[in-house]
Amino acid sequence: MTARHVHPSAFMFLIAPFGAISGFVSVTVAWQLTAAGVSVAQVAGIVALVLLPHTWKFLWAPITDSTLTQKHWYLISSIATGLGIAAVGFMPPTQAGLSALAVVVFLASLATTFMGMAVESLMAYSTPFELKGRAGGWFQAGNLGGGGLGGGLGLWLVTRVPEPWMPGAIVGGLCLACAFALLAVPSPPIQRHDDLAARLRESLRDLWTVIRERSGIIALVLCFLPIGAGAASGLWSAVAGEWNASADTVALVTGTLAGIVSAAGCILGGWICDRMDRKTAYVIYGLLQAACAIAMALLPRTEACFVMLTTAYAFIAGLTYAGFTAFVLEVIGKGAAATKYSVYASLSNMPIWYMTNIDGWAHDRWDSSGMLFTEAALCCAGAAVFVVAVMALRPRPRAGTLAPALHPD
Repeated sequence: MTARHVHPSAFMFLIAPFGAISGFVSVTVAWQLTAAGVSVAQVAGIVALVLLPHTWKFLWAPITDSTLTQKHWYLISSIATGLGIAAVGFMPPTQAGLSALAVVVFLASLATTFMGMAVESLMAYSTPFELKGRAGGWFQAGNLGGGGLGGGLGLWLVTRVPEPWMPGAIVGGLCLACAFALLAVPSPPIQRHDDLAARLRESLRDLWTVIRERSGIIALVLCFLPIGAGAASGLWSAVAGEWNASADTVALVTGTLAGIVSAAGCILGGWICDRMDRKTAYVIYGLLQAACAIAMALLPRTEACFVMLTTAYAFIAGLTYAGFTAFVLEVIGKGAAATKYSVYASLSNMPIWYMTNIDGWAHDRWDSSGMLFTEAALCCAGAAVFVVAVMALRPRPRAGTLAPALHPD
């Protein structure tokens, strides 16, 4: 029996806190650290730390498939995430406070891994095949829109509230409110063994079945490549001064506006993915992002250009996130959905993590232009590697048969 179909917009609200912690750290905290004289490379290290638990979350993903229900895991992680964001707001954003800040950021981000798994599993069970793209679009709209909530609203509050802890507390409270969207999504009627060890073995067996298929291998290759990673977006507030962008402008275009625009890109990107080959759409989106980075490197360093190009970058980031999610949902099916999606989602954070660090290193070695050119070059190289991998994995016709004109994969 399959859970009833729900409108995919429910997943937008459920996953919003997942993105809020990233936005709060990459925009609000990054701006505060830069203002306190912390280097861009160190800021990049804190921003990249948000991604670290998500790179390895597949190791504990079978727990969510094998123990409590998805809704129970969501409620637990929702409380931990809200408190975690509030705690980040209590940490002093200074050079001396970097170590303590790093620990709290890591723990808050760790809590969101269970939230992501719960929502991903609910989405996999509640979405028919023909709507995988749109579900992925709404899901990522919430992820990136939540980043706008945590970043834009957080930075706006930092410059206006009387106490430094208030922005984190307010954003954390809004994240807790997102749990009400659970009322719109039924729990999947999953049958589980009474023995926990048997449940874990069942989850791993289901994962292996997906990974060994051609589509599963292609999705794994995609996870490691820097196509559409969008890592520069985590450093806009740190480099905004080079475009003479004010704090209010940074708050608007890297927070609130970026959240809205990227959410629109997610919804459009998911809609497109339901009408063409999903992995091809993802590669096209990644190349568009590389073109945007090149344009930003070449055009004048003015506040107007900063607004225009970071907004375009945010929209394209929405396309890429929706494309990736749509392809992975297509690959994993149902079963141990949290485990399977988490493997791909965890590995997909690898290029975001290493590209964030590479961008920070390239900026300090050259400048913002060098950072943007480096990101674009690696994205194009990743796209080329992916095309070669798809061609290499294309099934060969058996002897004595004609090759089909088109292959569905």
